Amino acid sequence: MEGYEIPNLKSPPPRAAYIHVPFCDHRCGYCNFTLVAGRDDLIDAYLEALERELSWLERPREVDTLYFGGGTPTHLAPAQLDRLCQIALGWHPLATGYEWAVEANPGDLDQATIDVLARYGVNRISLGAQSFDAAKLVTLERDHQATDIARAVQLVQSINADVALDLIFATPGETLSTWSADLDAAIQLAPSHISTYGLTFERGTLFWNRLLHKALEKVNEELERSMYSLAIDTLTDAGFDHYEISNFARPNHRSRHNEGYWSGAGYFAAGPGAARYVDGVRSTNHLSTTTWLRRVLADQSPVAESETLAPEDRARETLVFSLRRLEGVDRTAFTRQTGFEIDQLVGQPLRHYIELGMLLDDRQRIRLSRQGLLVSDAIWPDFL
Repeated sequence: MEGYEIPNLKSPPPRAAYIHVPFCDHRCGYCNFTLVAGRDDLIDAYLEALERELSWLERPREVDTLYFGGGTPTHLAPAQLDRLCQIALGWHPLATGYEWAVEANPGDLDQATIDVLARYGVNRISLGAQSFDAAKLVTLERDHQATDIARAVQLVQSINADVALDLIFATPGETLSTWSADLDAAIQLAPSHISTYGLTFERGTLFWNRLLHKALEKVNEELERSMYSLAIDTLTDAGFDHYEISNFARPNHRSRHNEGYWSGAGYFAAGPGAARYVDGVRSTNHLSTTTWLRRVLADQSPVAESETLAPEDRARETLVFSLRRLEGVDRTAFTRQTGFEIDQLVGQPLRHYIELGMLLDDRQRIRLSRQGLLVSDAIWPDFL
């Protein structure tokens, strides 16, 4: 399949796979992910196309981690979800000790759905909780309440799967006390993992347009940083390991799939908008679900963009992803992995951010300081 070259890998094959499920009941105003809302009529065609796209792997590719993202994978009816699981496992059988994560919306996770996931051995559910505050949920255009989150967590825990909760802070009008209450409510549910994300206004979203027309107003930067600092202190005090800028985990419950991304490892991917990284080549499928469907079902490549990273570009990207982790980057291991010395790549900006106190360097390992954590996005462009 031209533009979709995966067989005959020159380097060790990826040990991770991502499946994009683009269906949602509605699109939240802040969302810029690849999805279609109110188009359940496309689900059966999507499943047929997904099976065809995965068949271009030519043979099953065993993985250590499998991730269903969206969209909302659990928006599928139980029979459709059952078929999705069958298709995925047919082409990506799971190794011993696997992690299989599925994103879910607290409002539509029910017993029938959790039974399907349990039957196939899903062992991690990522719940898009976002908040427990009724007014904040309305602002975020979510279709669930705090009681739905608690009910969904109980369902996931009933099958002994890990619960990962996603939370959003810095919503227009939000106060530090509102955010503190969200953190406390999340901790009370005893999840295995909590992710915290500052609200971003992405170009092309409804929130972006409302921001331009002054119908929404961003939280000021000082308050947003206070909210992030509060999350760090509250969650670490509660026993969570702060292991990546936005992610906190109970011991031995980190997201192994995401850790693969941050380490620079390759990964397979399928579905509309899905991006894969194989043999140093990054390729991304068409963002339009209908275009992806049309092309795959016509046996045409769904790839919209593809680039082969030069060794230096790959090394720089690996450095940035690795620095997102609180443990930082081991100089010797980085050189062994990429063939480049860190000072050779980013010597001047590295010294600059060390002098500013945003990065710490003991000559063995480089990592973000607490100050650097608060402004990390400003650092990466100078490294890339």
